[in-house]
Amino acid sequence: MTAETPRYLQVAEQIRGRIESGDLQPGDRLPSVSEIMAEWGGSSSLATAAYRVLVDEGLVVSRHGAGHYVRSQETPELLIRQHRRRTEDSPFALGAAEQGAVGTWRHDSTTEKASEIVAARLRLAVGDPVMHTSYVYLADDQPVQLAESWEPLSLTGSSLIALPEVGPYAGVGVAARMRVIGIEVLDPVERVRSRLASRPEAQALGMTPPGPVLAIERTYYDQETGWPVETADIVLRGDRWVSVYGQAPPST
Repeated sequence: MTAETPRYLQVAEQIRGRIESGDLQPGDRLPSVSEIMAEWGGSSSLATAAYRVLVDEGLVVSRHGAGHYVRSQETPELLIRQHRRRTEDSPFALGAAEQGAVGTWRHDSTTEKASEIVAARLRLAVGDPVMHTSYVYLADDQPVQLAESWEPLSLTGSSLIALPEVGPYAGVGVAARMRVIGIEVLDPVERVRSRLASRPEAQALGMTPPGPVLAIERTYYDQETGWPVETADIVLRGDRWVSVYGQAPPST
């Protein structure tokens, strides 16, 4: 650093040095914006710019309304996503419970017109009505998975399962819900790829800075007709999940 180095980079360098030396430990609260202003002078934008650098480097976590903290560098505990056969319960809740975690989720459902992509996946006409549900899944209150789900209202609209998370069948798996209207589904078809999280996804998943995710395109089909009955885009934190397909036979 030189005298010509912008002051926000000087502030970032000072805080970075304290973190790397061990003077500031993971979880420690960092100086507030007002404290940095008092020490360095200038406006609040000085501290904001300095912390933006440290957040992008992955050294610091910004917690809305609570300030900035040294980020833990420990590798988070992995969660196993088992490719399950059809199940009555929520696959997420069941999988989390088997691993000693409490699985919960937030959701929001709205009726929409099928986009070109959704229509193609559900074999509908563009503009046909669908139920769109957005999910944020949490393991022990920490966000670990997102999902966007679409179901044709021509199939579910007049039934008790029209709203996936409301009514007597809320919180169960797709297979159990579809059975209510006389449909047995096949095991879902999934296409899995890895990519970097978008900024909105990273924010929702608490990833700072945006990191790798597993992106899964999943579709359930009617066993009798072969017709798609639900499709979803699922996003999982790449540093929290490993996906397992198949199951080893029991040893003898």
